[in-house]
Amino acid sequence: MNPELMISWRYLLTRRKEKFISLISIISILGIAIGVMALIVVIAVMSGFDKDLHDKVIGNYAHINLMGFKAIDNNEYENISRIVRANTQVKGISPYIQGQVLLKESNRYFAVGLRGIVPSEQSQVTKLKEYLVAGSLENLAAGGIIIGKELAAYLGLGLNSNLTLQSPLGKQYTLKIAGIFNSGMYDYDLNLVFTNLKSSQDIFGMPDQISAVAIKLDNPDLAPAVRKDLAAALRFNYTLKTWMEANQNFFAALALEKLTMFIILTLIILVASFNIISTLIVMVVEKTKDIGILRALGMSAFSIRKIFIYQGLIIGALGTLLGGLGGALLCFLLKKYQFIKLPQDIYYIDRLPVAIQVWPDIVLIIMSALVIILVATIYPASRASGLKPVEALRYE
Repeated sequence: MNPELMISWRYLLTRRKEKFISLISIISILGIAIGVMALIVVIAVMSGFDKDLHDKVIGNYAHINLMGFKAIDNNEYENISRIVRANTQVKGISPYIQGQVLLKESNRYFAVGLRGIVPSEQSQVTKLKEYLVAGSLENLAAGGIIIGKELAAYLGLGLNSNLTLQSPLGKQYTLKIAGIFNSGMYDYDLNLVFTNLKSSQDIFGMPDQISAVAIKLDNPDLAPAVRKDLAAALRFNYTLKTWMEANQNFFAALALEKLTMFIILTLIILVASFNIISTLIVMVVEKTKDIGILRALGMSAFSIRKIFIYQGLIIGALGTLLGGLGGALLCFLLKKYQFIKLPQDIYYIDRLPVAIQVWPDIVLIIMSALVIILVATIYPASRASGLKPVEALRYE
């Protein structure tokens, strides 16, 4: 074993006179462990929010939405379909109409977004079929409507209930609820409804026309590059918006919160590192005689410095290891048992999501902790290496 490392380990495990040093060493280890554990859990939760939001957004909306500057007729859609499908990344497309309507139940009116879809093609671009908890997508014929679970609860409606809808043109329609979906996102389940494309064309006064085309890709992360290619192929005659752009406020807020929490909780580790400084300073004072003897026997100042740097790193590494194991265990329990519930109307989801990412989250946390600990050892180690043998042994 390296002699400096051996001496460091021996000093750390001292059992005789310096029990106080051992106690503050244990406190230092626990301080680092708590900081690392808190940082891992919080970052895992923030990553879980980010991943869960990505999944929900991709499930509810297509990877790319193509919109015209005016209504798109059937012939124009055929041309768009041919060009879009020629891109190798495109997995499926589906036309739709999007607009705002008023729902009437008793004496209450509720404004929602209405989307007219082709039921047989919708499964190619979103997960609406998977989200249905009642009814089926195939039953969405003319005169039918699919609403969210939260909207159904708010209006007190169920499957096969009648619902009155008022269009922007001032006409009223009575539709039958053909399905109820639950996407897990409160805002979508409350404010979005679906009808058959033919029904929506009548509601919005757009016969044989659509307002947009939903496009699904093999890899949603390639949406920006595919959007650029499709825009060029379509000669920039349409507006194309990716799922990232449509929800950039959500993702930007989460990224900022994650960075902020990382910085704030890293301060816990920084505070704990002061315990390591205190431990090493006390150790230098207690081991002044030993340092003098080692220097008199020919050990260099650099080797003395390494002894105390190693000791600080051992304390920090033990704390980081305990914190990492504790954080991983707590994340596992949170993910498996989901014993923390969230109000959907505030957080859009009903449970606390957890996603442990080894890279970059865990690696960056461990590296940050070790760097802070290494910096904390510099001053005490420099003090120890600066002791002269004569001065160290003068009063011994």
